[in-house]
Amino acid sequence: MFLTFLKLGLTSFGGPIAHLGYFREELVNRRKWLSDQAYADLVALCQFLPGPASSQVGFALGMMRAGWLGALAAFIAFTLPSALILLVFATTAASIAGPIGTGALDGLKIVAVAIVAQAVWGMAKNLCPDKERAAIAVVAVAMLAFLPGAIGMIGAIIVGAALGLALGRGTGAPVGGHITMPVTRGIAGAALLVFVGLLVVLPLLAGQRQALAVFDSFYRAGALVFGGGHVVLPLLEAEVVQPGWVAPDAFLAGYGAAQAVPGPLFTFAAYLGAVLGPEPNGVLGSMIALVAVFLPGFLILIGVLPFWDQFRSMARAQSLMQGANAAVVGILGAALYSPVFTSAIGDMRDFALALTCFVLLMAWKMPPWGVVIIAALGGIALSLTA
Repeated sequence: MFLTFLKLGLTSFGGPIAHLGYFREELVNRRKWLSDQAYADLVALCQFLPGPASSQVGFALGMMRAGWLGALAAFIAFTLPSALILLVFATTAASIAGPIGTGALDGLKIVAVAIVAQAVWGMAKNLCPDKERAAIAVVAVAMLAFLPGAIGMIGAIIVGAALGLALGRGTGAPVGGHITMPVTRGIAGAALLVFVGLLVVLPLLAGQRQALAVFDSFYRAGALVFGGGHVVLPLLEAEVVQPGWVAPDAFLAGYGAAQAVPGPLFTFAAYLGAVLGPEPNGVLGSMIALVAVFLPGFLILIGVLPFWDQFRSMARAQSLMQGANAAVVGILGAALYSPVFTSAIGDMRDFALALTCFVLLMAWKMPPWGVVIIAALGGIALSLTA
């Protein structure tokens, strides 16, 4: 489990939506750990909950295959590479400059276009097999066009679920890809109690020690963001820049570095914890920030897992999930355009490289990490010939 997610942590560039594409290719298509339907159910669940969606999906997959230790191994392995890179960046003030460095970063952004396109294509075939569910996916895209961000994404899933319920395609039979989690209802209730309790108690204790104040700030940011990824950035800015803990220039430098590394964007907290003005900072501050920002998302995920599989095995629940799954495809499609395509493709040369990566993935069946390397080299070549 650790090695599987370490490979993903080292090669999953492109942000949370692209991570879901990497996960699907490695764990659904290649390893056959679960079906597309079960995977989409997990994605829909984690999109509903606050916290880092892709890391929550990885945590749940680790638990499904190898219990609590598997969940911990999946989280640590997926998070460790980017956290270490950003910690080194924070402590050495290293920066990437020149045509080779910037070209490689451009290539890594371009490959995310191919990864997300592959995920949209594969999930659409399985989750939008008829005209009604294809229409639900289009409705989700339209909603995000007029209401972007986390609110639009959650709204699209809710509308998709309602439309799926109206279609009434659920059979009432247990769904394929049954997911077994070692979480009892007692453990789930305790996790939800801790989740809410920390939100209430930490602000009351934050004034006693700076370490508690740091933990409170990063915990609150992780608890109040839906969808994860870039949505957490304004919350973190409010928690560390406005109080004067981190200079605005340092915050922006870390943000740029976080987009250049693989793994979850929430590891931006590792950088911020290391560059905090007041102590604790450095390695200790980095560890406190990382634990605090990820913890609420995992607590609330554990709190709902025992009820999720039973819920989705009901006929009406299956209809809900069919509509929600179709909406997830639409959300992925919308993300393929913005921010993935719009931020990565600047001209026809970029598009040609993205198309090459897509063909390598789809037709040549190359592993994602190999395509990532080719994209980085291609980005360097484009930069040198500009």
